[in-house]
Amino acid sequence: MRPHISLDVRNVLASVEFYQKVFGVVPQKQTTDYAKFDLMEPSLNLSLLSTSGRVSVVNHLGIEVKSADDIARWKQQLVEQGILEKIEEGIECCFARQDKLWFTDPDGNPWEVFTVHEQLAVTGTLKNTGCCVPKGKGASEPATCMA
Repeated sequence: MRPHISLDVRNVLASVEFYQKVFGVVPQKQTTDYAKFDLMEPSLNLSLLSTSGRVSVVNHLGIEVKSADDIARWKQQLVEQGILEKIEEGIECCFARQDKLWFTDPDGNPWEVFTVHEQLAVTGTLKNTGCCVPKGKGASEPATCMA
């Protein structure tokens, strides 16, 4: 099983350049208004579609990895590509203790790469867990916290 995500983007070429940095591979297919990344690690079928200004609306996207070593590898890659925005270590979010790396694509979609160290008890509401999605580099708005 492999998830498929299809994102509406403003500029396919800019998005392809960005996602090549993230995943370290070129798209399997590409035209001026479409691109498809057929990834094995992480296991993901990602397509990008030009939509004349309309973009997909999501809270955030994520890639869960198995260990702190995996986080370290992703951190190195994202730093080398100049797209790592925020590092969270040992954060309690969504009723779990996690390490997270955050970056944002050209259309403003926040991504996290994360590993879960420990599941925590489900108490109260999600908004009291400290989960916040960064707004990206240079953004003047505060982070969006889960409600």
